[in-house]
Amino acid sequence: MSGASLRAVLFDLDGTLLDTAPDFATVTNRLLAEEGRDPLPFATVRAAVSHGSRALVERAFGIDTAHADFARLRARLLELYAANLLVDTVPFPGMTGLLAALGDHALAWGVVTNKPEWLAAPLLERAALKPRHAVLVCPDHVRNTKPDPEPLLLACTQLGCAPAEAVYIGDHYRDIEAGRRAGMPTIAAGWGYLEVGESALDWAADHTADTVDEARRIVFGRYVAASA
Repeated sequence: MSGASLRAVLFDLDGTLLDTAPDFATVTNRLLAEEGRDPLPFATVRAAVSHGSRALVERAFGIDTAHADFARLRARLLELYAANLLVDTVPFPGMTGLLAALGDHALAWGVVTNKPEWLAAPLLERAALKPRHAVLVCPDHVRNTKPDPEPLLLACTQLGCAPAEAVYIGDHYRDIEAGRRAGMPTIAAGWGYLEVGESALDWAADHTADTVDEARRIVFGRYVAASA
């Protein structure tokens, strides 16, 4: 962030800001039960959450999008999830402290996610994180989703800052690629929903953090301090 002052921190949603995997595991296994199938281990569901509802259906039922039952099963999964948005979902440890610290420094924060707005917006509202998010960008708002940089560039436009004045934190390689293509410093969230054997170190982010507290130290040690 040479020559630029930090003005905002942007987060991916599932697996970065909020730990939504417990609710996804509940509804995925409820759907499996409805279909007379055995439940999936939590770790299997957790690893798939960042890939979205399509991946959850594919892994749960061993089918792809061309299967005759795929659309029906995915619609039912989303229906169940919408009714269970914030049952066991919580911010990752240290996240409320990070957001409070951003507020104390008058830094905006927001969410750039591939989760559709009809699920992301009520989830954030019910989570009641403080201070409130300043921007929410979903696939509904852009033509191209991550790893395309368009969602991050839109978030910066809405915040009135340059990409170089924001940091993006995400738990998937597409988050880091989107940030890099947007010209934005990136932090790979190693605490998120990584596949077995996958390492956030492989994504070529500017920084990698294994915990939210480590990400906080990076933000305030490398970017806020440099802006002072």
